[in-house]
Amino acid sequence: MAKRFTCEGTSFYLDGKEIQLYSGAIHYFRVPAECWYDRLLKLKECGFNCVETYMAWNLHEPKEGQFDFSGNLDVLRFIKTAEDLGLNVIVRPGPYICAEWEMGGLPAWLLKYKGLNLRCSDPIYLSKLKNYLAKVLPMLKSHTVEEGGSILMIQLENEYGSYGCDKAYLDEVYASFQQHLPNCMVFTADGTDILRLEGGSYKDLLVCGNFGSHVKENMAVLKEFRPNQPHMCMEFWAGWFDQWGLEHVTRKPEDVVLELEQFLKDKQSFNIYMFCGGTNFGFMNGTNLTSKGYFHTITSYDYYAPLSEAGDRTPAYYAIRDMFIKHGVEVPPLTAKESVKKDYGKIEFTESADLFSNLDNISSCVRSAIPLKMEDLGQNYGYVLYQKTIKRTLPNFTLEAVNLQDRANVYVNDKPVAILDRNLKQNMITLNCTPENPAEVKFLVENQGRVNFREFSDERKGINEFILDDAQRLYDWNHYSLPMDNLEKLVYDNKVELSDMPTFYKGEFIVDEVADTFILPEGFTKGFILINGFNIGRYNNPMGPQKTLYVPWCLLRKGANEVVIFDSEGASEICARLVDKPVLDGPAKAPSVTVEF
Repeated sequence: MAKRFTCEGTSFYLDGKEIQLYSGAIHYFRVPAECWYDRLLKLKECGFNCVETYMAWNLHEPKEGQFDFSGNLDVLRFIKTAEDLGLNVIVRPGPYICAEWEMGGLPAWLLKYKGLNLRCSDPIYLSKLKNYLAKVLPMLKSHTVEEGGSILMIQLENEYGSYGCDKAYLDEVYASFQQHLPNCMVFTADGTDILRLEGGSYKDLLVCGNFGSHVKENMAVLKEFRPNQPHMCMEFWAGWFDQWGLEHVTRKPEDVVLELEQFLKDKQSFNIYMFCGGTNFGFMNGTNLTSKGYFHTITSYDYYAPLSEAGDRTPAYYAIRDMFIKHGVEVPPLTAKESVKKDYGKIEFTESADLFSNLDNISSCVRSAIPLKMEDLGQNYGYVLYQKTIKRTLPNFTLEAVNLQDRANVYVNDKPVAILDRNLKQNMITLNCTPENPAEVKFLVENQGRVNFREFSDERKGINEFILDDAQRLYDWNHYSLPMDNLEKLVYDNKVELSDMPTFYKGEFIVDEVADTFILPEGFTKGFILINGFNIGRYNNPMGPQKTLYVPWCLLRKGANEVVIFDSEGASEICARLVDKPVLDGPAKAPSVTVEF
């Protein structure tokens, strides 16, 4: 049955009845589809009446013109599940989402268009964006309240005032919204200061704020900016994300509740970010650029949220639920179960595969006079290898990898000689070779995640050029594209040996009862892990704080299960275990950074 969602004065109304939105953020693409019902039911049973989700353009259009809305990307199934549970829905389809997600959700293939300018009225960018919106928005239309569904409103762009103020660009984006979703309420959301609100707001659309504390003060800014509209916090940060090398971030539940109570007292709507954070599976974590350098988001997006990464209720969950009850909100009884966790023990590794011996199995050589970036090779994520044999007289010559993005393991004559990192401004090695004793150099470059906030237009991955002794460019390179998405083609040796070269290690573990578990790659250094062919994400033992990676029950099967661990640095011990508790607060390499909520 069709409904109407409207604004009248400073209140929301659903079918003529005033409604205050208690919303929680759950990103369907960070949670296995088999777990959506569980997470949404727990949201409802905590006292919430709405769920909010982003949509990631780079997942739904992984290659230009090729769209995917299947499996974990079936956003309509997620929305329908919420609808069946009686939850309202807020959708934020981008094009940009931030979310500590790879390039803020923008597809990396945009970067192959040289000179393209993102998030502005650049005609090439707009043409790509409109193609995406023309695919996505009509899909959502049938699930809006006006069409009998549950979507109350949809966001225009995202925190645009923290990036730009191109109103001609917002004109174009809004025109697509009007064309495909003419009756749905559209809103903007920005940080609560005048610069961001003026830059990101659009005409008379609803304006929401994003903040994590000082509710009364921040909402006062919204009231002053738009006095005659409902005042809603679209992102109340109940926790925070973790980054490699920094301490695990926590927040006291009582501090969260103290802030949330202000919304209830003032009858204002809010959306908790995150209610359940989930996981940055694969290579989809983002990177934040600060004055101190590049900080890559860890695989877990637990966010210290009311529901843990594995969907367990935390102390914050119960504190928020008690708050709702205290203030007279009707809260359903608790019926959803916590998932079973299992300790499956040690993984038995039986085979290994050297990366360099397998290059022709999982890649193909591309020769070019100049070094090519990852995007030039039609690749978005993973690694790229640069290789060249130098037959010249070069005693103690330097070789510089210009504009390295992000990290390179360097080998000379198949021996590791250096690890270069743009964050540490390391990009140079020393060469010694002659025509009789040439040097074969290999640079294995890892894309550790593109910047997701503010500055992300120069995030083409790889190396721009190689320069000898600060004087001479080095030409004629071989390239191997390594997105690591076809590893079934690897040829393994029936032995397992420690190696200081980039190596794949294959093993298995036995499951008697399928349950959630966590893999602890304790003997390995840096790389990623596949469980039954699914990339569960990166590990980085030198950095911390994350030590275990979440393995959802739905990835497992009774009997034998396969594990493949890729280590780019060289394992200290071929040892990994499956345990029943996560470790997200291990020692970090850098000192703690204070997070201001």
